Amino acid sequence: MRHLISIKDLSDEEFLTLVQKAEEFKKIFKSNDKKAFQEQNLKLLGKTVSLIFSKRSTRTRISSEGAAAFFGGSPMFLGKDDIQLGVNESFYDTINVVSSMTSCIFARVNKHSEIQELCKYSNVPIINSLCDKYHPLQAICDMLTIKEHLDYTKNKLKMAWIGDANNVINDMCIAALKCGIDVAIATPSDIEMEQFIVEEAEKIAKKNNCTFEVTHDSKKASEKAHILVTDTFVSMGEEYQKIAKLKQFEGFQINQDLCAVADPNFKFMHCLPRHHEEVTDEVFYDKEHSIVFEEAENRLYAAIAAIEVFVNNGGDFTK
Repeated sequence: MRHLISIKDLSDEEFLTLVQKAEEFKKIFKSNDKKAFQEQNLKLLGKTVSLIFSKRSTRTRISSEGAAAFFGGSPMFLGKDDIQLGVNESFYDTINVVSSMTSCIFARVNKHSEIQELCKYSNVPIINSLCDKYHPLQAICDMLTIKEHLDYTKNKLKMAWIGDANNVINDMCIAALKCGIDVAIATPSDIEMEQFIVEEAEKIAKKNNCTFEVTHDSKKASEKAHILVTDTFVSMGEEYQKIAKLKQFEGFQINQDLCAVADPNFKFMHCLPRHHEEVTDEVFYDKEHSIVFEEAENRLYAAIAAIEVFVNNGGDFTK
């Protein structure tokens, strides 16, 4: 059995297949082809897809439930106050029970070790919907969005990440390099990317003739970039550090000065929710450059693609 834990666990071909499937299912979803829609709607008919969420969510919950419904499955949301996971019952006991009654588990948890525990004991595929190390569904969605707007299959692109060294960029940089996109990452001077991510990124960059750079200079990273990306500076659970965090990230807001050094036709992306310290309204709501809401919608098709490969096809990417 295969689980979707991180983009680094997939070959280039496997990851590109997920993006392609997301693109194909988006066309079906938006078409008026009732026959094609109904054919998909039978794949999980009468089955349940469980959503174990330790963290609150907007896009992840809606897209996961929507993906289950697309295939005719019944989504079951299990929040941290709904089940006994890790409280009055062991991981082993809970996951044995949940996986015996469902066809797959979308898991949005705190620590990566929790995802590992779920995979260890589950009898059905686990789809990592966020942990403190990875966010693979976001990476699938982001590459689909870039493909739609800038088409990395035809154009050589550069993506600049301005912000924290977090779970989103851990998967996103690997995903971009697998798509042949150059990557530049700028973090504050006292924040470093995890070494194992850097080593994996450098290996993929060399294989795919891409550049991979990590710097503490936001303007340097943004130079001639076709895609500017950021994320929250204060993650869930870090609210008590907000004042210190905002001081740490001074000079890392994406604004007109930073955009001025990017490619004139750059696109701005953000996985949301967004806060003003990360990007100005002028950039965030710019109809020419900002593609954040198309990006958010594509989370649905990323989740659909994940179910198709890992659940409907049993982890077989060739089907």
